[in-house]
Amino acid sequence: MATTQVQAATKYWSGGKSPFNVEYGKLMMWYFLMSDAFTFGAFLISYGTTRFATNGWPNPNHVFNAFPGLHGNLPLLFVSLMTFILILSSVTMVLAVHEGHNLNKKGVAKYLIWTIIGGLAFLSCQAWEWTHLYNEGAWWGRNPFPNADGTTSTTNFTNFFFTITGFHGFHVFSGVVINIIMLIMTLQNKFEERGHYLMIEKAGLYWHFVDLVWVFVFTCFYLV
Repeated sequence: MATTQVQAATKYWSGGKSPFNVEYGKLMMWYFLMSDAFTFGAFLISYGTTRFATNGWPNPNHVFNAFPGLHGNLPLLFVSLMTFILILSSVTMVLAVHEGHNLNKKGVAKYLIWTIIGGLAFLSCQAWEWTHLYNEGAWWGRNPFPNADGTTSTTNFTNFFFTITGFHGFHVFSGVVINIIMLIMTLQNKFEERGHYLMIEKAGLYWHFVDLVWVFVFTCFYLV
């Protein structure tokens, strides 16, 4: 039985399967990611519609200008660090999948650990940002930041910001939990017994999706 699984996995990784004959679990992950993309798309389209239908909007360079431990006006520096951390974790996830292709248990475990650390670092940064904004008086239903033209701003800005970044943060948290489960299964030789690391690739698809969504969130809230 084990020999058959190894042969099947070897055929899969070597490209023996037709590109139209996708492994079932991987196909289901793609379906899930497509449905999740629609949800994020609805949020961002709603935000964009409200944003450009409103005469005034807060300047992100004035809202997101703080950095822990540093003083002065440092626009977008902290969120750039957050973005770098998340992109770096995507690279380590790619390396974990690559090691899975080579059936290298130690390599998979090592890069999964780095990916988990990256995810936790991003969540820690987001927790600091939320705490800082809360101390500034921002929250759902509260917006202390004036529009770029000096007029009073509505709460649409903070409502959308906390909802969408919170929804994305929940996905990052879910991805960290999934990767921790993958790490435990790797260390327990579950994938060695199966003869393949297909689950790592599926977890990688989810993690890359989370990283890709952040690019759109970053653009909408911090750059536009």
